[in-house]
Order: sequence, then structure tokens, then C-alpha cells
Amino acid sequence: MAIVTRRVDYLDQDTRLRGRVYFDDSSNAPRPGVLVSHAWGGRDDFANQQAENMAKLGYVGFALDIYGDGRRGNGVEECQALMTPFIEDRALLARRITAALTTLRSLPEVDATRIAAFGFCFGGLCVLDLARSGADVRGVVSFHGLLKGHDLPKQTISAKVLVLHGDADPLAPFEDVIAFRNEMNAAGGDWQLHAYGKILHAFAVPGASMPGVAAHDVVAEARSQTALRNFLSEVLA
Repeated sequence: MAIVTRRVDYLDQDTRLRGRVYFDDSSNAPRPGVLVSHAWGGRDDFANQQAENMAKLGYVGFALDIYGDGRRGNGVEECQALMTPFIEDRALLARRITAALTTLRSLPEVDATRIAAFGFCFGGLCVLDLARSGADVRGVVSFHGLLKGHDLPKQTISAKVLVLHGDADPLAPFEDVIAFRNEMNAAGGDWQLHAYGKILHAFAVPGASMPGVAAHDVVAEARSQTALRNFLSEVLA
């Protein structure tokens, strides 16, 4: 078995995007594809590693690029500046992640009928908005993602939804959890939420540390990764 990777350039209108695909080259058969949506800093080594992990599980992992040209932020101010236009324009966000979905479907290694997506922090919001758009994907998973809905026209959610949430996350407070619950129920979705007690934001990202806001937690990370694998086994079977 050898994991192969290559850069994949694609477009959203006039914006050039730079993703990276990973797959096991021991088989020529199409296999399920999994989108990996990066956090607010842009597609980085962590997102790439998550996509590579998908390839090791027998999927095609695709680390997408929301910002364009592979742009990455350094520090809070730069990351916030990259993310804010998409938080303020959720139609743009939905269009950008849909471009990644379309690209993944087109790859020759991928079974276009079996697609899932997951993301971290801002990337968690991205995959939730993919589900909210009514996209034809089997399932989405949000790791410590932002949960706030949007004012775009409501769509029927066909994707199964899994939210992996730190109960003490100040970026997704209890009122957002309740609003999300109500939104999912109104949309008729198949959804679940795993809340990890006393856990802050970014628990699944090694090295994450922002006092009172974000902190890596080894146990919560392990539990959430197990939940991800189990969910993918279910929805991509």
C-alpha cells in the first residue's frame, strides 16, 4: 500500500483554489470521497494530515481550500481577516465549499455517489453549511465548529449530521446549541450532537491553546476521532 498525493487546482468563478488529494494507489476501483475543511488559518499541515488519514482508511481524502491560492493566516488578526468575509456572506461560503464538492466528485479515484465531509472550527461551520445547502452528500461532521445558522432560503437537509462539541466552548455557547437543535429538527434532518463536558474550543487540534477559549484535550480528541470513523463507516457503506 502506498498513499499518493497531488495538488488539485480548481475554480470558484474567477477564484483559483488549491486543494490536495490523498488516496491509496493499490486499487484502481473508485472509492468514497471525504472532504476535509480547514480551520480559520487556511489549508495547513493539519488539514492535509487529516485528508491523508482518510486515505489510510480506504477513502479518498481531499483537503479543500476555502480562501483561494492556498492562502494561510499567521496569528489571530490575519486568520480573522481571512475568515470574516465568509462569516458575513454565507452564500459565498456555500458556493466555495460546493466548488470543492464538485471537484472531489470529478476525480477519477472517487465514487461520486458516496461523499462525506468534515471540518474543524471554521471548517465545521463550512461543512454544516454544505448540509444546510441541501447538497447531495451522505454525511457531515463538525469538530468544535461554529453552529450559528444563516438567513439564506431553507433547504431540506438530506445529509446525516454529526456535531462534536466542547460543552464549555465559548464560541458555540449553549444558546447556539439550542438554536441548532431547533434548526435541525425543523429541517427534518438526521442529526446527533456529542457534547464533551468541560471541554473548550479546538479540543481536537494538538497544540491549540488560548486561555479560557481553546485548548487541546487528548481524551476528547480520541473520542471525537472514534466518533468520526464510526460515522463514516455508517454513511459511506
